[in-house]
Amino acid sequence: MSTSTSTLAIEKKTVPGNEVQQVELLAGVEDLYGGIIIDLEKTMDSEAFVPLLRASLSQWKQRGKRAVWIKLPIELANLVEPAVKEGFKYHHAEPDYVMLVNWISKSTSSLPKNASHRVGISAFVMNDKREVLVVQEKSGKFKGTGVWKFPTGVVDEGEDISMAAIREVKEETGIDTEFVEILAFRQSHKSFFTKSDLLFVCMLRPRSFDIQKQDREIEAAQVHSYGQLYEYAGSNRTLLADQNSFTGQKISLAGAQAVINMAWMPVEEYAEQPFMKKHDSFSSVAKVCLTKSEKEYAGFSPVPRTTASGKTAYLYFNTKDLTQL
Repeated sequence: MSTSTSTLAIEKKTVPGNEVQQVELLAGVEDLYGGIIIDLEKTMDSEAFVPLLRASLSQWKQRGKRAVWIKLPIELANLVEPAVKEGFKYHHAEPDYVMLVNWISKSTSSLPKNASHRVGISAFVMNDKREVLVVQEKSGKFKGTGVWKFPTGVVDEGEDISMAAIREVKEETGIDTEFVEILAFRQSHKSFFTKSDLLFVCMLRPRSFDIQKQDREIEAAQVHSYGQLYEYAGSNRTLLADQNSFTGQKISLAGAQAVINMAWMPVEEYAEQPFMKKHDSFSSVAKVCLTKSEKEYAGFSPVPRTTASGKTAYLYFNTKDLTQL
């Protein structure tokens, strides 16, 4: 039996002679898979940590535990090296902690790998004039290319895909939208360091149409409707000089701090951009969006469902053809 504090546990152990000896161990919580999770919070130097860790590992091996996880906050980074010397390896890290793990069982390791994918969205937003919301980026691979693309972004931890799409459009353009469905998704590998990437092409319905001023200022620009603001010159668009003839407003750009221009563009013209036609992935997405705008194309709509653990999660499926579930 053990009593726990935030760092230590005192365990009673019987030794030869039927004497009871108290053994000081690191406090840990058993997981559902035969492992121990240690969440260190209090400051500890390595000289005190190593004996505790060794004693704890010895006890947990005797009990048949399979793995030990140590969550070290950034304030306890001094304990990373001694833990590694005791057999621990990196599993994953977040801005405020690193998670180490040690498979202590003699059986073959069945430790789960770190998250393998990053999830992103691409937002297809079309108004009643068959114009799509597009942006030009001032950084990354699209910088200086003149390519007009859909707003894109990364899904945050704990965020639903549908909500991420709405948020990204709002952050990059100021447009309020309503999520409709997922039209397609693309998987690629080694896209973000060694991680794979899942990009969901999402259709959203605009609830507003004028690009609004954002809270985070990035770069001032004049933004108007596509037909008023931009003149086409090859694959580039330049801001018309006579600003007095337009009703647009000066804004501060936001989002991922990467957007320099934005506009409503006819969907056919978007698809006819040389870059879109040249690259299969972009061309295919454009064709999907064109088909959706012209014909019956069933995507996946989010439907809330309750998981076995009682949480609400969204199941995405074709609600048009499957009306009852």
